[in-house]
Amino acid sequence: MATPIAGLHHVTAIASDPQRNLDFYTDVLGLRFVKRTVNFDDPGTYHFYFGDDTGTPGTILTFFPWPHARRGQVGAGEVSHTAFSVPVGSLDYWEQRLRDNSVPAERTGTRFNEEVLTFADPDGMKLELVAYADAPQFLVDQLTAPRYADVPVEHALRGFFGVTMLETDLAATEKALNVLGFNKVAEEGSRVRFASPAGTALGNHIDVVIDPTVSYGNPGAGSVHHIAFRAKDDAAQLDWRAEIGKHLSVTPVQDRTYFHSIYFREPGGVLFELATDNPGFGIDETPEALGEALRIPEWLEPQRAVIEARLAPIELHQSSQTVAQAK
Repeated sequence: MATPIAGLHHVTAIASDPQRNLDFYTDVLGLRFVKRTVNFDDPGTYHFYFGDDTGTPGTILTFFPWPHARRGQVGAGEVSHTAFSVPVGSLDYWEQRLRDNSVPAERTGTRFNEEVLTFADPDGMKLELVAYADAPQFLVDQLTAPRYADVPVEHALRGFFGVTMLETDLAATEKALNVLGFNKVAEEGSRVRFASPAGTALGNHIDVVIDPTVSYGNPGAGSVHHIAFRAKDDAAQLDWRAEIGKHLSVTPVQDRTYFHSIYFREPGGVLFELATDNPGFGIDETPEALGEALRIPEWLEPQRAVIEARLAPIELHQSSQTVAQAK
């Protein structure tokens, strides 16, 4: 029996301008730039990773920033919103902070008894902050606020709350989520919420919004490319690969340096990944230096000069704030 999937590992999206993307997620949202590397399948472009201070699974938002990419249009079979958890009482702070940075934000009401603040990043990717009263304390305690952010620790993002998938029909998508151990836990209008019985992990809320009339979208800047669930380790991933393969087409294991991955598409169209927690982002940089230098896998090192020449120069801005434990 495979170890239960506890929640999301990371979310990967598409951006356009690399510097603008970097500035927004570090300077505005206060995330740590955990890793600057390249798209292993397209080494002439960056792959950025943002998260808490060390890149804890469940906090990691990643981007393929393709300069001059056209803006995408969200449609059926895609993730429409990516939600972060924040402490109850923090939405006033975030509404003001976003306004001060010329980012329009809207209080979009209460959803399943939780307040939600909705806004978009510079490429139009829809983001939400959810005031999450039931965040388990032991998870809150294990997260470390990004050491170079100027967001007060008491308001720092606490990793993912979850994602919203837009679908024309629920049945086949629900079966796929059930295979992964995610079961229906709540329903509100056209929105159905799924969660894993593992239950206390980051990113353990998968919402599906059903709209039979919605058309398919056009991927591009501001689109979510895929979402990744957590596998405890390589053995658990292999167990899950065997189980998933009984129901859906799944790729062989792929080495992504900082984790190992398998990919499969749920019937509604959203690309899923199952990524291992290990080995993590500290294998090639110290905790203090995460994200400061371009890191590429050994097999690409002979091409480093060519790769660096193709990448746009970027500048990481860091404050002098010291690391503190998020409470």
